[in-house]
Amino acid sequence: MNRELELAIMSASDLPTIPAVALKVMQLIESENASAEQLAKVVASDPAVAARVLKISNSSFYGCQRQIQTLPHAVMILGMSTLKSLVVAASLKQVYHPYGLTEKMLWEHSFGAALAARIIAREVRQVSFEEAFLGGLFHDIGKIIMNAVSNQQFQEVMECCYNSRVPFEEAEQQLFSYTHSEVGGLVIKKWNFPELLYRAVLDHHTGPVADNDDPYQAAFTNIVSLADLFCHRFGIGIRESAEELDLLQSFPVQQLGLDEPSVERLLQEFIETYEKDKGSFG
Repeated sequence: MNRELELAIMSASDLPTIPAVALKVMQLIESENASAEQLAKVVASDPAVAARVLKISNSSFYGCQRQIQTLPHAVMILGMSTLKSLVVAASLKQVYHPYGLTEKMLWEHSFGAALAARIIAREVRQVSFEEAFLGGLFHDIGKIIMNAVSNQQFQEVMECCYNSRVPFEEAEQQLFSYTHSEVGGLVIKKWNFPELLYRAVLDHHTGPVADNDDPYQAAFTNIVSLADLFCHRFGIGIRESAEELDLLQSFPVQQLGLDEPSVERLLQEFIETYEKDKGSFG
């Protein structure tokens, strides 16, 4: 980890912040005494977030038979854990401002990875679906921070990717002395999010560290990494699809023990879900 970068991130006062309602909801859900009414009241304190939560909760992704019209109803139908991930997703959109083409693409890639991670987690059953959703949602948060703090340099990276078709990681190395994964990990730490999320964001391109003997962390990171690859496979939030990408030979697929029929089925479910529900998350 770049020590100079760590000091800069941890001491910075002008970084984008997660809206207070998301932090309050996460704290409330971790409390053993939290009720549906309390949770709904906290979410309702931010009308914009509340409206987005209801919009997302009625997407086909959550498969509700009846329309959810109130926040208490959403808690009752979806459960506390699911509502937590919805509130964080609804709140995080506010970090993606100003909302131009770059931010639109980054957001599409992020919520696409969130959908993919939840679908993959449901298949392999090694980690919590909702934690996987948040892992996918936050995996590229470093790009948003770099775009906000070093906008001109970041735009040069994006132009290099689009005009010269250079992979983002390669273009990033040409203009920055650190990676978006490092920035993202440090921001997750600054926001006091769990270590599980920090490690996944930091390692989503490199894979779990070799000396990490926590199987839950390894599976979580591999799911987030594979969700990112799913988005690249279909060109979600990037210039074009990577149709040549051999997912079966990828590290996360091999580590998760997925075979070809499973990968093909998950890819199909993912793209159908994304196309159907992107308006709800947008």
